[in-house]
Amino acid sequence: MNCSVVIPVYRGEATLEPLVERLAKTLPAAVERFEVLLVNDGSPDGSWALIGRLAGRYDWVRGIRLTRNFGQENATLCGILESQFEVIATMDDDLQHAPEDLPRLLKKLSEGIDVVYGVPRIRRQAWWKSLLSGAVKRVISVSTGIPAARGMSSFKAFRADVRRAYGSMVGPDVAVDVLLSWIFTRFGTVDIDEAPRAHGSSNYDLIKLVRLALRILTNYTTIPLRLASLLGFFFTLVGFLIFMYVLTVYFTQGSIPGFSFLASVITIFSGVQLFALGIIGEYLARVFQRSSGRPRYAVQERLGGGQ
Repeated sequence: MNCSVVIPVYRGEATLEPLVERLAKTLPAAVERFEVLLVNDGSPDGSWALIGRLAGRYDWVRGIRLTRNFGQENATLCGILESQFEVIATMDDDLQHAPEDLPRLLKKLSEGIDVVYGVPRIRRQAWWKSLLSGAVKRVISVSTGIPAARGMSSFKAFRADVRRAYGSMVGPDVAVDVLLSWIFTRFGTVDIDEAPRAHGSSNYDLIKLVRLALRILTNYTTIPLRLASLLGFFFTLVGFLIFMYVLTVYFTQGSIPGFSFLASVITIFSGVQLFALGIIGEYLARVFQRSSGRPRYAVQERLGGGQ
């Protein structure tokens, strides 16, 4: 088995060198040939200079420098498309994913599985991050019909058949895991121990996670549109019941409720309409982005070569 390891890099100056050194000890015993692609996603620290030194030290390290920060998913996609071997593994640059667990993922992959996720036994993150990411994964799992999608993570190994499918993508919004769920059906998981973050903090705050969730929902599933339709049907029924109530009161008591009742009804229905319009607007924005011709990423420089 030959393997390409793709690592998107952002503020990874403190962890890249020990990460590559641990991969140097782990990969030779697990695969025949290998390469490590370090994709510098516009990192503002000295990550690119360090990548250059690592590429000079190890002939299997390749450095790719993007022109600016395009986001983790786009940087990962860049590494996938630049890779050359039949198996691809992806992992973070912060050492929370142990390189020593990579052979376990590759072994599971050799059992006839297409995609293998390394699932942490204990998530070392804030409760609200776990709650939000769990909700997004559940939606993806339900919309794709693949239960294993609930265990998706950035630490995974999969077959490189996806390169041709990924190359035909249009638009800047990328979700690697969702696309894997479109292409493959045989998923597996391996339990791993996630190490505490040794340096810095997560680059994903609440706003970024909400944006990611919204992007996934409006790019890869029609669930929000269906929700808007169901809300419209429900409040149409509510409106009919209110109308029947007003008629009943009018014919039995000779008067109808006043301004407060009317204002409440108008506020509820206006809010639902604006909510539905907002969902439609999100989908229109995705269509605009896909048709605008914006690149998913742009490569400024490449270093090193494969083994």
